[in-house]
Amino acid sequence: MEFVYHLAVVAHMLGLAALVGGYLVAVTRAAEGLVPNVVMVWGARVQVLTGLILVGLAEAALDAEVNNTKIAVKLVVALAVAALTEIAAARSRKGKAVAPGMVHAAGALAIVNVLVASLWK
Repeated sequence: MEFVYHLAVVAHMLGLAALVGGYLVAVTRAAEGLVPNVVMVWGARVQVLTGLILVGLAEAALDAEVNNTKIAVKLVVALAVAALTEIAAARSRKGKAVAPGMVHAAGALAIVNVLVASLWK
């Protein structure tokens, strides 16, 4: 089961790379209007899904104790990032104006989630 857990960790890291990388691409192309790209949206989705899988595997299969408060904070932040990217992408697809703050907030919250994961013991 450890192998599956490690595969989920890899998928989680790839989702993070897609999310942050997509944000950086969106910012560099801001002259066309700051909108989240498909990579950013899918990165946010992958982060939420694989995060839930990681917690489930850690508690159920690996008998590891997780910090439930930390996990709750990370889940709320990840859901906020996913919501911001989904709403901004939907507005963009419909031809409506996207507030740049939504995209910047999603990128900043993604970085906050990395800080929570790495600094909160």
